[in-house]
Amino acid sequence: MEKVLFVLAYLIFAPLLGGLLDGVERIISARMQRRKGPHLLQPFYDIGKLFSKEMIAVNNVQLLLNLSYLVILVIAGCMLFAGADLLMVLFILSTADMFLIMAASSDSSPYANMGASREMLQMMAYEPLTLLVAVGFYLTTGSFHVSDIIRADVSAVIWMPGLLVGFMFTAAIKFRKSPFDLSTSHHAHQEMVKGITTEMSGTTLAIMNIAEYYEMILLFGIFCLFFINSTWWSWIVAVLACALIFFMETLWDNVSARVKWKTLLYSCWVVTLVAGGVNILILMLDK
Repeated sequence: MEKVLFVLAYLIFAPLLGGLLDGVERIISARMQRRKGPHLLQPFYDIGKLFSKEMIAVNNVQLLLNLSYLVILVIAGCMLFAGADLLMVLFILSTADMFLIMAASSDSSPYANMGASREMLQMMAYEPLTLLVAVGFYLTTGSFHVSDIIRADVSAVIWMPGLLVGFMFTAAIKFRKSPFDLSTSHHAHQEMVKGITTEMSGTTLAIMNIAEYYEMILLFGIFCLFFINSTWWSWIVAVLACALIFFMETLWDNVSARVKWKTLLYSCWVVTLVAGGVNILILMLDK
């Protein structure tokens, strides 16, 4: 029954909480730039306006692929909050990204196709680290299952500080933050217009935004796994840690400029080898 409640909570509240976090991020970013910024509920106004627009799609395949991207993300999130296998959650998350890439590649726009190529490149950069995170949880708790990880005697972060840092690094790519907003961006400073979302509008773009909110909460759920243990107060620590990570990602987004794709690839692999690889090696030697 508890798992069902967590899944229902994710299905209902994840897009709402994701939209609120988007609104908070816009306000924080505006304050950092000495601007007033939009209203807290502006993301919801934007989505409502997108749904009210006339249904114009480049092709029917793009809408179907965007819907598939949303549905598969929701499945991955439901599995995470139901306490299922973390490794399987990460594999399904990668599958969702592939549908997004296919959606961007389904039209003839050179900007969208360039964005799809860069999205694929980003996957090559961050996937090794995300797999190492799952391995780290297994070596720390003896299980890939989320339900076992959150019942451990001590928080996994005690044994996985390098993997936490590495996951924060790669999360900036998933959140589409500078300096890693190569394939698309939430800000109007892309040299290729809007990348993978260039040809998306109306309902199609609204679905894309809602999917990003689901993904945001899913990623913060994985961050929580680093801090939650068998004690009740660890849940409070996890929420506070996620709030700090959210602020640091927003700060990084506002103080850094976009890097080239080679820098993205090399830096991610260096972080994977140093932060992730060394942490995994220590865990293996300790066990």
